[in-house]
Amino acid sequence: MKGTEPGGSYRNGTGRNAEGSGRRGDSPAEERRTGRDSATGDRRKDFGHSGRTSRSGGERGDGPGRREQQGRPAGSAAEKRPWRDRPGGSAKGDRRRDAEPGGKSSGSGGKRSGYRGEGPARREKQERGADSGGRPADRLAPARGGRPDPRQRSDFGEGRADRTRPGRANSGREGGPHSSERRDTGAGRRGGAERGPGGRRRGSSGAVEGGDRRSTNGPGRREDEHRRSDNGSATSGAGKRSGTDRTRAGRGESAGRPKRVKDPARTVALETLRAVRERDAYANLVLPAFLREYSVQGRDAALATELGYGACRSLGILDAVIAECAGREVADIDGPLLDVLRLGTYQLLRTRVEAHAAVHTAVELARADSGASRAGFVNAVLRRVTERSPDDWVARLAPPDPVGRLAFEYAHPEWIAQAFADALGPDAGELRDLLAADDARPVVHLVARPGDITAEELALVTGGEEGRWSPYAVYLEGGDPGSLEPVREGMAAVQDEGSQLVALALTRASLHGPDTGRWLDLCAGPGGKTALLGALAGIDGYRVDAVEPAAHRAEMVRSATRDMPVEVHIADGRDSGLPTGYDRILVDAPCTGLGALRRRPEARWRRTPGDVAELVALQRELMAAAWELLRPGGVLVYSTCSPHLPETVAVVADTVRRTGAEQLDARELLPGVTGLGAGPAVQLWPHRHGTDAMFVAALRKPQ
Repeated sequence: MKGTEPGGSYRNGTGRNAEGSGRRGDSPAEERRTGRDSATGDRRKDFGHSGRTSRSGGERGDGPGRREQQGRPAGSAAEKRPWRDRPGGSAKGDRRRDAEPGGKSSGSGGKRSGYRGEGPARREKQERGADSGGRPADRLAPARGGRPDPRQRSDFGEGRADRTRPGRANSGREGGPHSSERRDTGAGRRGGAERGPGGRRRGSSGAVEGGDRRSTNGPGRREDEHRRSDNGSATSGAGKRSGTDRTRAGRGESAGRPKRVKDPARTVALETLRAVRERDAYANLVLPAFLREYSVQGRDAALATELGYGACRSLGILDAVIAECAGREVADIDGPLLDVLRLGTYQLLRTRVEAHAAVHTAVELARADSGASRAGFVNAVLRRVTERSPDDWVARLAPPDPVGRLAFEYAHPEWIAQAFADALGPDAGELRDLLAADDARPVVHLVARPGDITAEELALVTGGEEGRWSPYAVYLEGGDPGSLEPVREGMAAVQDEGSQLVALALTRASLHGPDTGRWLDLCAGPGGKTALLGALAGIDGYRVDAVEPAAHRAEMVRSATRDMPVEVHIADGRDSGLPTGYDRILVDAPCTGLGALRRRPEARWRRTPGDVAELVALQRELMAAAWELLRPGGVLVYSTCSPHLPETVAVVADTVRRTGAEQLDARELLPGVTGLGAGPAVQLWPHRHGTDAMFVAALRKPQ
């Protein structure tokens, strides 16, 4: 699914973007920083321990166009050499990741790259602009109704969102490690830079956010944030400052120094809630900026991330409880006080913070910002919240119908929970598990760039775990992926495993006739799937055209696909002006983004049912345009990061009816992936597959 882009892509004239994700489900590659071997011209990086060059097996489907895989001369660029582990480790053989149903593995076509685990890099490294701090930790309170998946530890990965309206940010990953321990006192740690062993300064952000960050802020405007990576974070400032902050100049603090407050973690969380409420900002963009602004690190950063993102995710249940305890609608409560109440109520209902600490710290924040009289109001409301347990509040306030009750308990609008139940169909009994997974933090997914590094090598050097479904996926529990050397060097990127499977499905589909090497990504920005397609196409000597209507997003695609056989076209996919005759076309269409809500904390409360009709019209127009560009015998893959039936099976059925397309069984394009349903289309689910809820369908044009 492609999200609608702020300030550009596929504006269709509807009202505000109700979702907090202006980004896509696939994460664009970090700007490639690869050099060239002076002797061979191949991309490589010598990491010193063994002098080997590493490569991943190219992933291709059946049919003509595959490169010769045997008979390469010794010493050629494609020659396999043993992987050397870090000092003290064992040497590992270069493992070829087979991605074909038939079990064949593909060579790298001569692209190679060694990986040095230690020592200085030979190429100049450019700063990635990602800040992170703190160690990953479990959520402060497990989701009710069952223990979350133990791999769901981080607010990172990727996803996509509706691009129909201007002013929305381009990215929507929420992120950050979350601490399971916290002192139950009102005072947080000072915001000074935390130093690790040897006195070296650690990162300044607790959120797992990376990538280039740019923002343009204005009074009453949302963050218009454009990033190179789907895991980027913002540099934007905040909304209102607390009374403590407003006295900074009086204390003689320099404007360039970190702000000093009594409770930095909760101050950052409160500033995040305020920015979301006042400016329609995206929490995953502004929170990392506040962490840097207040120089919050370590456990304080983890706590700030948990409280800020968690409160944004839980607005529905929080507001219902606050209204009950305050005796008035939340719309009648002063905005700054409502932010404090939401923060305090979240701690009381959905974390293990002691009640007295949650109440006391909220009262102190209100006192600093609004004065003693209003602090008394906060104290009274929160003490009423403590009179009931979280389960009692659910029993008292949840709607009586089963879907509505689950939606309330797991912090989803009821219409979204019903859309999930409809998409599950006969498996609607899994709705509780699905909502629980959608309310938990996803792990970070990395993609190893084919021809540069294998998933085994990437897992080794990052301390991650190889993925279950994609031969290029690696899971990370947390941390700052932008600081990892493979990501900085463009050998890997942040990308949800489900998005990787979409790109692989396109390359595996069987054509009628030879593959002439003309591939098209019709909705490319910001470039994650395009980069994976480009890497695979380059192995076989093929080329990819990428279409993106917004200039700044087109530049992201260029950055993601640097040194790849990809040509970027700034054009509307509905009228691209490209010549016909493509063998393979990907339509990763703009959609509601309901399948990636777990990565965007406030998104679920911004999306409305009224958004669907316009997006469906756009999706059908893009499919019609793609069909005209496809050659007879060619394959079109349609994907969205939404399981909503009007955006998925209904769009595909309309295309089949209008064109007479042959619908392929997409399950055959994802060998080894279980739980794919009855077909022929595929719906991935976070509770089954650990991925975003990606939909995939494959159509072949009759000859």
